[in-house]
Amino acid sequence: MAEVILLANFIATAIMVGVIWFVQWVHYPLLVTIAADNSVDVAIQVAKQHQRRTGQVLALPMAIEGFSTLGLLIIRPDAVSFVLPWFGAVLLAVALGSTVLLSVPLHAKLATNPTADIARRLVVTNWLRTVAWTTRGAICTTMVLQVVRS
Repeated sequence: MAEVILLANFIATAIMVGVIWFVQWVHYPLLVTIAADNSVDVAIQVAKQHQRRTGQVLALPMAIEGFSTLGLLIIRPDAVSFVLPWFGAVLLAVALGSTVLLSVPLHAKLATNPTADIARRLVVTNWLRTVAWTTRGAICTTMVLQVVRS
């Protein structure tokens, strides 16, 4: 059972790593352009659609990642180093905490009063999530390799 939880965690985290890099490198910089170069109505609609569609795409992987991260703290595969699931959990807390405390409020501002400055702040503050999820990806890969090599 612990290996299934680990695999679910690895897959969900890998999805989140891919999405966060796409958002950081492609999508958020485009929000800056949209906020700067278009009418307020267009920018508001883009911001609202971003929130709605992103939530639809990420709800399941984020839920699986959260539950499987908790699962690994309770049921860790024998081959996995004790500290790795805990380090992964801290990084998930950083990623989710910065989502709630930084990204969500900035998205709310974009959806009501879109400016290029707000969108730029979103790009800059998103680096915290990008680094946290990327590091989680490395940790999850390490845990999987520990199991495979055992």
